[in-house]
Amino acid sequence: VSLPYLSYAQQNPKMSFGIHIDPLISWFGSDIDAVSNKGSRPGFNFGLTYYRYFGPNYALSTGINIISSGGRLVTNDTISMGLNNKDVTVPATDAVIYKFQYLSFPFGLKLQTNQIGYLTFFTDLGLDPKIVVGGKVKIGDAVDNEKATSELNLFNLGYHALVGIEYAVGGNTAIVVGLGFENNFLDLTTDKRDQPTDKISNRLLSFRLGVNF
Repeated sequence: VSLPYLSYAQQNPKMSFGIHIDPLISWFGSDIDAVSNKGSRPGFNFGLTYYRYFGPNYALSTGINIISSGGRLVTNDTISMGLNNKDVTVPATDAVIYKFQYLSFPFGLKLQTNQIGYLTFFTDLGLDPKIVVGGKVKIGDAVDNEKATSELNLFNLGYHALVGIEYAVGGNTAIVVGLGFENNFLDLTTDKRDQPTDKISNRLLSFRLGVNF
């Protein structure tokens, strides 16, 4: 095998792995005026990523993420909610603060430039099937971090867009920084009882901090 080929194979592996922890800000979007977002919440996205290259500048991306996010919702009318341990009445304009966690299984396409010095610029676009694994709500002084997975749909589907830079530090190892956005296609909440029929999406703006190897 020629030396140029060996150099090419080392710089352009057929596969690579990554680990990341992304600080994020999350908030809700609503499709009706009767239910509205009332602020954002901090969170994080921790996960593992796998890239399968089918060219020097193209790769299929997948992995698994544990995401902690949430938001605040208010309704124009008084509603009732069936939490896991009790039923509660939520007065109009009182904020319901959601905190929830889910597993995400992203699948996307990564596009990247040739390495320029130590830097490689990339973007990753794709879909995110997800499963809710935990959820709590806080409502004023009456409800403090009560389990509320019964008010959340178990499955969802979203999309992600990530842009960033990889800084090579030796071999195939690179430090990764980037900026990402994620949104859901499906309704997050269950719309039970006297709650208005709406579609609530969870939107995330994240800052990628990771290592690929």
